[in-house]
Amino acid sequence: MLTRAGTIALRALVELARHPGSKISGPELAARQGLPAAMVERLLLIMRRAGLVDASRGRSGGYQLKVSPQELYLEAVLSAVGGWRQVAVINDIPANQPSAAAIAGDHLELQLQQRLLRAMQKELAALSLAELLYDQRSLEAALNPEGGLMLG
Repeated sequence: MLTRAGTIALRALVELARHPGSKISGPELAARQGLPAAMVERLLLIMRRAGLVDASRGRSGGYQLKVSPQELYLEAVLSAVGGWRQVAVINDIPANQPSAAAIAGDHLELQLQQRLLRAMQKELAALSLAELLYDQRSLEAALNPEGGLMLG
């Protein structure tokens, strides 16, 4: 249920988290992650307005995280960039439905999607960027066993 914007924003932030204290330009972030540069730039501006990243101009300018990866929760990122799709809520009961059981049966998939969305929101509120970075580094280490030990 993540949107493309949500996925791109998370990948850009993971790249920033890999290089704490460094400033990285939008085009460089896009190139490192194989993402469309225009969309990365647009999302970085949104995240700057949301207080998630800092930006500076000039030759040594670029973007960096405003808070530590341990304090940046994925729910805040996805909320800022419209990073997940909400499920429509049924407000009206159609007059032509024969019973409450029929209505509930007709909307079983919607009910399940709403439960999954609530579970996802709860998980994203507890999942930090640091954990996402750790998972990515672990996968990279597993894919490249000759690359040595994974530290931090």
